[in-house]
Amino acid sequence: MMLSPLKAKSERKLAKQICKVVLDHFEKQYSKELGDAWSTVRDILTSPSCWQHAVLLNRFNYPFELEKDLHFKGYHTLFQGSLPYYPKSVKCYLSRIPHRMPSERHQIGSLKKYYLLNAASLLPVLALELRDGEKVLDLCAAPGGKSVALLQCASPGYLHCNEYDCLRLKWLRQTLESFIPQPLVNVIKVSELDGREMGDAQPETFDKVLVDAPCSNDRSWLFSSDSQKAASRISQRRKLPVLQKELLRSAIKALRPGGLLVYSTCTLSKAENQDVVRDILNSCSNIMPVDMKEMAMTCSQDFTFAPTGQECGLLVIPEKGKAWGPMYVAKLKKSWTI
Repeated sequence: MMLSPLKAKSERKLAKQICKVVLDHFEKQYSKELGDAWSTVRDILTSPSCWQHAVLLNRFNYPFELEKDLHFKGYHTLFQGSLPYYPKSVKCYLSRIPHRMPSERHQIGSLKKYYLLNAASLLPVLALELRDGEKVLDLCAAPGGKSVALLQCASPGYLHCNEYDCLRLKWLRQTLESFIPQPLVNVIKVSELDGREMGDAQPETFDKVLVDAPCSNDRSWLFSSDSQKAASRISQRRKLPVLQKELLRSAIKALRPGGLLVYSTCTLSKAENQDVVRDILNSCSNIMPVDMKEMAMTCSQDFTFAPTGQECGLLVIPEKGKAWGPMYVAKLKKSWTI
């Protein structure tokens, strides 16, 4: 198929932005880990014109007219299948074709009507099965999209949003201010603690804990504008699983017995996904895997999954028309000690 001159120019411009250092590194690793699926994944990740954006409606300032417009444009809701713990209050709309709505501007005193996101990033939030009144920890919370999504699911008794990076912390505060009404802000605590210290600071405090860990952000790394910085990131990459496991061990301490923990990343890397979770399961006798097959079956029409070799872990990989992910999600439960 011939591209129009404008489209061809756009594609060439995008192609020039891809960081060859990162792409070469990913090529070696992911062609081994994903096999034949990697070529399709690579094509999507390196073609932003194929990327899709889901629209999460804000229940605290519900956009009824926008919802009608989305229906008219052919958008459909996530999880048209029946997931037992899918909250009716969550309305997330997807389109099968690449289309990005404009982002709303932050205005003090005015709540935004919708949040644009990669639809796969809702899966860790839904996996937590949040209920009204529960105490929840979002350990690595910035920029705040998953905290906002958690509050679309239920009204927690207490939500602790933690972010160690001071610049990202400002982003988190602004996101919460943009989407959450003042009365609800009173049940939210925002902190700037090193996540590895949270377990000792608040032992066995939370019913649910989300660890959306710092990781090799595959989409953004591929478009690194500074090749030296990219090379440095790659050389430091092997240290990430150590940090991820330290964050998980801290989260486990902060979780009450019987509570649920969800670990997520936006990388395809087995070292940061399955290997991290396997090491935690092998070294923490009070942590049990929770089967996620039902979630995978229910949303298979909207997401493509790569095999993980784990019943407790899902890996969303992008393909054309379902350009969501990468997103790894693992679900764990803390057992009662006898």
